Amino acid sequence: MTSPHDSVPFEPNGESDSIDLLTAALRRDAADLEVYAQVLTGTLSEALPPGSVVVERKRSMADRFAGRDGRVDRVEVFLGEQRLVLDLAGGQPKGEVCKEIRGVVLSRRPVALDEWVRELAVAVAARAQSDARARVALERLVLGE
Repeated sequence: MTSPHDSVPFEPNGESDSIDLLTAALRRDAADLEVYAQVLTGTLSEALPPGSVVVERKRSMADRFAGRDGRVDRVEVFLGEQRLVLDLAGGQPKGEVCKEIRGVVLSRRPVALDEWVRELAVAVAARAQSDARARVALERLVLGE
C-alpha cells in the first residue's frame, strides 16, 4: 500500500495543491511553538540562499552553560521585495508581511500565523521554481523526510 506522499510530488508551479502541501508541511509542528520555530528556521535556512533567513534567539543562563542556541524569538525571511517576519516572543506568534525595496519598507501588514505560513509557502514555492537546492529541501519537508 502506498502513502499519500508517494503519489504527490512537490511541484512548485503556482498550483494551489502544491501551495497547500507546502503550507501544511510548514504548519505541521505549529502546536509547540519552540519545536515549530526550530523546524521552520532549519528548513528555511537549508532551502534559501545565505542571508535570506535571520533568526533572533533568546539564550537563558542555562542555555549558555549547556552550549545551546536558545529559544527562537523572531524569524525574518527576505525573498525579493517581500520580508516576512514572525515574532514568537511572549508565546503568542505575531506575523507581519512587508514590502521592502532596497532596505526601505513601503508597506507593513500584520497577519495571523496561518496567513503568514501561507504567504511564506507561496514565496518559497516561487523561489523553488528557479533554485534546485530550495526545491530539494522543500520536497524533503513536504514528504516528511
